[in-house]
Amino acid sequence: MPTTENNPNTPAQRTDKPLRVGDLLLEKGLITQQQIEQALSYQKEKGHNKLLGEVLVELEFVTDEQVMEVLAGAYGVPYAPISPRLADPKVIEVLPREFLEKNLVLPLFLVNGKLTLAVSEPTNVFVVEEVQRLTGHNVQVVAATARSIRATLDGHLPDSNVFVIDEMIEDLGDQSLTLVDKQVTDIADLEGAAGDSPVIKLVNYLIFCAVQEGASDIHVEPGDNQLRVRYRVDGVMFEKLKPPVKLAPAIVSRIKIMAGLDISERRVPQDGGINVVLDKRPVDLRVSTMPGKFGEKVVIRVIDNRGAMKNLEKLGFSFQMLEAWRKVIASPNGVVLVTGPTGSGKSTTLYGSLNEIVDDTVNICTVEDPVEFSLGGVNQFQVNEKAGFTFAGALRALLRQDPDIIMLGEIRDMETAKIATQAALTGHLVLSTLHTNDAPSAVTRLFNIGVEPYLVAASIRGVLAQRLIRRICPHCKEPAEITPTLRRTLDQLAGAGAPSIESLFKGAGCAKCRNTGYSGRVGVYELFVPDDECLDGISRGAGLQELRRIAKASGYITLKQDGLEKVKAGLTTFEELLTATAVT
Repeated sequence: MPTTENNPNTPAQRTDKPLRVGDLLLEKGLITQQQIEQALSYQKEKGHNKLLGEVLVELEFVTDEQVMEVLAGAYGVPYAPISPRLADPKVIEVLPREFLEKNLVLPLFLVNGKLTLAVSEPTNVFVVEEVQRLTGHNVQVVAATARSIRATLDGHLPDSNVFVIDEMIEDLGDQSLTLVDKQVTDIADLEGAAGDSPVIKLVNYLIFCAVQEGASDIHVEPGDNQLRVRYRVDGVMFEKLKPPVKLAPAIVSRIKIMAGLDISERRVPQDGGINVVLDKRPVDLRVSTMPGKFGEKVVIRVIDNRGAMKNLEKLGFSFQMLEAWRKVIASPNGVVLVTGPTGSGKSTTLYGSLNEIVDDTVNICTVEDPVEFSLGGVNQFQVNEKAGFTFAGALRALLRQDPDIIMLGEIRDMETAKIATQAALTGHLVLSTLHTNDAPSAVTRLFNIGVEPYLVAASIRGVLAQRLIRRICPHCKEPAEITPTLRRTLDQLAGAGAPSIESLFKGAGCAKCRNTGYSGRVGVYELFVPDDECLDGISRGAGLQELRRIAKASGYITLKQDGLEKVKAGLTTFEELLTATAVT
């Protein structure tokens, strides 16, 4: 059996005084003595057991790669910056998964009976001896960061919870397929490729990472000579990885099989859904395919129930606006609307509002397309356009179910709008959404749909317009310069007599925010509650400009004004506010 005795490939064992990572980094000129003292003070203040190197990384004085490289050099072990592309999947399997994850080691290569092993603790001779015993190979050690080892293991061995997906797909039943597209030589081969273990693991890994990183959408985009996968996080797209382009048909087919779509039909768009369990919680995936020049593009919408139900206090309302909104949704009857573009958080606001007013003494019903989140104590119904179960038809039938409060996913047409208005006039509270740029525009949109002005005036109780803007990353937040031009813009937006803004902040960009400077999102809002003068204008069909003028005269706060308060509070940047509210 191989032994570590007198083996030059094992970690060096030092007999002199222990190495101090601070001294090593100081010698290399990577940190200063002041930073070491600051890290020691921080370590003592927090009272945790983290090593000095970990504290220096946490304070972003150095990177974990720099710490590992100097340690590896001091112990006479080569340093290797590894990634999922570097490791050989077959070599990784020489050791049990549990052993790899417990000890944070990674088999990289096996050449002529010698196993190259990446370790996160170069001094741990016992782990190396155990690897030699388990594998029967001589071991050559290289040092790597724990983070890179975890990332590589995750890339080749996705979390075990992900494989609940596979168990669910096995229950889909017979996947009988017939050849339709002449470009496919053998449809059975394509189905077989989609079922290959590497493809299954890759698709599961993409879904798993999307949920973990809080992505709202996964885009699988084939090109002329490349395939890229992008995520949308906090409303912005970024590239996740580029699998080999030859895998595109198999990846798309795997996703279509999971969604119950026809993999032989690649000439028309298809829509489907996948229900999976990750980390012991349900996650719904909506799949949309579209034929393109270089193959089918797939978009997967991630509906994660973990972030579905939020209290209204956590959405970004100011105190005054939240109080006003609560009065609106407490109305005994009428129409209440939430407006904004797709992805602006309208559904989250409506669900949060319903969660506040749900009560055993009232009958609350929703009509949605589709039902995004489950609400306890609420009767939820999903429309089915193909079966003729439309919003209008569902609303008409629902009125015979004795509801007190009705939530419509969206008012799309004249029939639905008129039924909703009539329901509001007969004693029901109706909550719904519209796609408009600001709150007063919802009134004119109802006019354009075909609802008579006097009915709108009689039924409307309030309109909330909203956007989602990115928060400054708390890990790299720093003061931002206020130029004279920016100062004039800020003062103009704040209005005459408003106090001048003394400080702004921005995100410098760090690993935690993918160097964007932003992490998470917060809502900006404007609430239009028509007073008597405004209702008179609505009843005679007043235009949008007149409605805005009347609203502003009564203290109406716009999206930009609400967003400016969040800029002043250091929650976001002025540039982000302007981007999100450019059309208002």
